[in-house]
Amino acid sequence: MTTSPTATTARPVLRCDAHHDLLLDLRASLPVRPRGDLPAFFRAARAAAERLPAELLESLRVFRDTGNRHGYLLLRGLPVDDAELPPTPTTTPAPEERPLLAMEAWLAIVALRLGEPTGYRELRAGSVLQDIYPSPGAHHLSAETSETLLEFHTEMAYHRHQPHHVLLACSRADHDRTAATLVASVRNAVPLLSAADRDRLLGAPVPCHVDLAFRPPGLPEPVTSVPVLDGDPGDPMMAYDRELMRPADPAGRRALGALSDALTEVAEPVRLEPGDLVVVDNSRTTHARTPFHPRWDGRDRWLHRMYTRDPSRLDGPVDAADVVPFVGR
Repeated sequence: MTTSPTATTARPVLRCDAHHDLLLDLRASLPVRPRGDLPAFFRAARAAAERLPAELLESLRVFRDTGNRHGYLLLRGLPVDDAELPPTPTTTPAPEERPLLAMEAWLAIVALRLGEPTGYRELRAGSVLQDIYPSPGAHHLSAETSETLLEFHTEMAYHRHQPHHVLLACSRADHDRTAATLVASVRNAVPLLSAADRDRLLGAPVPCHVDLAFRPPGLPEPVTSVPVLDGDPGDPMMAYDRELMRPADPAGRRALGALSDALTEVAEPVRLEPGDLVVVDNSRTTHARTPFHPRWDGRDRWLHRMYTRDPSRLDGPVDAADVVPFVGR
């Protein structure tokens, strides 16, 4: 698998089938109803995470510390049992009494090897363990949209406390197996830019509007200032949002358009099946989701999402299950 920016271009996929017995033992050590006491749940999950197979521990460590050229790590073949699943949700947040599901267990265990699971006060009532499912009439910028493309975006590019990693775990795929999470890495896109466009994106922040969930009701829409490329010019970080970023000058619009084209060109599709968990490097990628057609039959696509922040990259203390308020960049 890929473990560094200069490694091979093989897709970064880890098979977990050989570890099912150990993984099931780890799940059995977790509280049955995680939402009743999230800090206690994460303490148990942290202890379980230390017992992961050495191969998984090392792969997660390398991805946390250096990422890879693709911008994601896909764990495939985690144990999941369709018979234990209730109907796909239609409301959020999940009921506090809902029993722990397999993919929620793996989500928490993996997350704690990357950073601290974090909720956002204005998003899904501050939920840390989130359900992602189609919803009729969802806004086109919402993860609950299904029949339109969810455009490329870095998660919360406009937020000062944006997550470092986004984790998505699949309990149910869409009926037709057409939905794909598209991940585009800055490490693959930047070499396609001209020197002038790269320097423009490194040199000046871009105005970025704020997603619906974080807009204060009754107040003007906030506009933040976001560096699209940042840090080491030879290996920059990236923050990007195709819908919300609106450069004010022609050079900025040209450079952002060139980056947009490059990201489309290098995007890799990840089609999540039950038992899959993908970790997306939110500091070096943008991601999207292709359309699919829900049937509203209780068995539509159902993912679980978690955000993590890496304490080593933060100035202040951070704990598992923290819920942070919106602060614009």
